Amino acid sequence: MHPAFLYVPGVRLSQPELSAARIDGHVVEVGDAYIPADLIEGPDVRASAIASLVQPGTAASGPTAAWVLGAGDTPPAVHHVRRCIDRRIRAVTSSRLVFHDTVVPSRDLQLIGGIPVSTPTRTMLDLATALHRDPRMLTWMDRLGIVFPDAPAAAAVALRGMRRVPGSRAGLAVLERLALKKR
Repeated sequence: MHPAFLYVPGVRLSQPELSAARIDGHVVEVGDAYIPADLIEGPDVRASAIASLVQPGTAASGPTAAWVLGAGDTPPAVHHVRRCIDRRIRAVTSSRLVFHDTVVPSRDLQLIGGIPVSTPTRTMLDLATALHRDPRMLTWMDRLGIVFPDAPAAAAVALRGMRRVPGSRAGLAVLERLALKKR
């Protein structure tokens, strides 16, 4: 998506100007940004809308990646990013951003809208292993499973091959249920 079509509050137009344009029907909200009302909201548009939150060396993951990939209409209230480089980084976090300091291998990443985003299978795996801490991940898993029906089975295979992963039993049970539901 060309950056000219993305309106971030405070860059070219202020928040009140963008709100007035939204009321008039000229723009629509996509995450923290706005796009022209006649532009199709795809993964590249969603990724561009959160690009300022994804710092160099990190990738959109978990519910953020699920939303970018098309699971759900509204973005998560709190975005999630994971480290995608081998060396440690000092991530800037806020109340709207959770940084996970586990590295995502490059094979599990794709570039969408100029930012690294975890693949559907890796996103499903991350959601499944976080389920024991946050039951809201189940909603994102269901939505992602609708968009990518093969992701639950592929994530279950990947999770079975991992050792000593917190939340793996609960996550595997849900992945298997989702995989059976898609048949």
